[in-house]
Amino acid sequence: MRKTDNARHAKLPAPGKQSKQSFGIRLGKDLKRNYGAYLLFLPVALYYILFAYKPMYGILVAFKDFTPAKGVWESPWTSSYGFGHFISFFKSFYFGRVLKNTLVISFSTLLVTFPAPIMLALLLNEVRSTKFKRTVQTLSYMPHFISLVVICSMLRLFVADSGIVTGFLEKLGIVDGTYSLLSMENFFVPIYVFSGLWQTVGWNAIIYMSALSGIDQGLYEAARIDGAGKLKQMWHVTLPGLMPTIIMLLILRIGQIMSIGHEKIILLYNEEIYSTADVISSFVYRKGLLEYNWGFSTAVGLFNSVINFMLVLMANQISRKTIYMGLW
Repeated sequence: MRKTDNARHAKLPAPGKQSKQSFGIRLGKDLKRNYGAYLLFLPVALYYILFAYKPMYGILVAFKDFTPAKGVWESPWTSSYGFGHFISFFKSFYFGRVLKNTLVISFSTLLVTFPAPIMLALLLNEVRSTKFKRTVQTLSYMPHFISLVVICSMLRLFVADSGIVTGFLEKLGIVDGTYSLLSMENFFVPIYVFSGLWQTVGWNAIIYMSALSGIDQGLYEAARIDGAGKLKQMWHVTLPGLMPTIIMLLILRIGQIMSIGHEKIILLYNEEIYSTADVISSFVYRKGLLEYNWGFSTAVGLFNSVINFMLVLMANQISRKTIYMGLW
């Protein structure tokens, strides 16, 4: 028996070679079996390789005194071993201001606009009139399809010195109605946040409505048999069913804390309210496109992306340790 076992083991390939060979065989079989799925995936893979991964060599611009005439590779490196632009940004007068404004606007937007679609979806889930539910859904997500330029133009009219919002606040004694609200520093963040809520609440509620439709109705029946009312059903059945979706979207949203789109900021702000409205993305826009300082703007954008990446990792790790859920 021992000789037979030794001879059998002697014929087997080395573990490393066996694993490589078995992986190749499995890959070949999978390609033959699912060639249609791989063909469908091929354009997506090519898109990301050509337009997402290949252009990443442009990150070198953040470490160089870039000029288009010399190109990325021929442009000289900046001072301080290539970190000159980063040091200039950190020592700049604008660093503290744009970082503070970015965090204030991001966290304010997160606190207001993230729970609102969840509450809207929970309320619509309890509505029994299909016609009323569809009407509310249609009216709530229609602003999502309005152009951002049109949205900002409407906001400027609403908060002008003779606008409807300004007139309403004037009657409450909050403002005197002499100036536009967008010329006052204290009103920019509320205007930005609540206009974003109006624009996105209905559209973002769609995914929660889809998640609600996937909850087993037998759980509600069991809860009713146990004597649970509507609130207890929502707390013990609905919210646990929504929790994976909520956690996934919250982690992704935290990863965008530093990424406020510059389009809406630029369309709404002016020099009078730079102290509260100027954020990292608008600062990068001015430095890169208006002042032609491509290396500096790329360095600021890279700093932004690294912070967002770290926030995603931290949020996922905290979520896994506290409620045992995460993206990975």
